[in-house]
Amino acid sequence: MKRVVVNEKWCLGCHLCEYNCAFSNSGERSMVKALKGRDIFPRIRVEDGGNITFAVSCRHCDDPICVKSCISGALSKVDGVVAIDKSKCVGCYTCILVCPYGAITNGPDGAVQKCELCLSTTSGTPACVAGCPNRALTLESE
Repeated sequence: MKRVVVNEKWCLGCHLCEYNCAFSNSGERSMVKALKGRDIFPRIRVEDGGNITFAVSCRHCDDPICVKSCISGALSKVDGVVAIDKSKCVGCYTCILVCPYGAITNGPDGAVQKCELCLSTTSGTPACVAGCPNRALTLESE
């Protein structure tokens, strides 16, 4: 199983993981064109718990309840990664309600979105991990 893991002790709360994620999934070649003056829709988000900050993203569970609850079959597990087929998503948001980690959000186009480890946009390392200046995020493979 692959997933992005956060070390809360090293997270600065800088939100660069969010910006790198949004840029990576934007389809643009320029970060300025992709993000400047626009609402961003990252698939990872930084939570601030007062004394601690940490990034929340999909855990790609062994037995994902989101996949089981998806009424349209838009969510599936492919090679250990929980993936979304946006063309099948009907926007019922059941998966958002059942995810115990709060890792699924509504996207800009009405379909849900979540971390898919940048498998369709980069080779190897997810953008959030590559862009973390303090190395608080790592890619774990079991």
